[in-house]
Amino acid sequence: MKKTLFILAAVALGFSLPVHAKGDYEAGKAKSTACAACHGADGVSTITSFPKLAGQNRDYLYHALKDYKSGKRSNPIMAGQVQNMTDADMLDLAMYFSKQKGLILKY
Repeated sequence: MKKTLFILAAVALGFSLPVHAKGDYEAGKAKSTACAACHGADGVSTITSFPKLAGQNRDYLYHALKDYKSGKRSNPIMAGQVQNMTDADMLDLAMYFSKQKGLILKY
């Protein structure tokens, strides 16, 4: 009962409970080796036809992977890569690549 009251109070006050929904950097790093063939080490592609993943927004990367898996985005190579990925895998990869240096915004 006390746990339920705590959760309700936290939600009512706008606090977020600790959730592993953002991805794990180290797990993403370990899972990124398959990505390096096309997107380069650390997500910095040297081939212009493959996008640079380094420094991209975490949510953008995560949703792009989900869209490849669902078929909303169509790319035969990426469809094969994400076919067996779990949601946690996608979150981990998105976290890892978003923390890499590579994308530079010009103002």
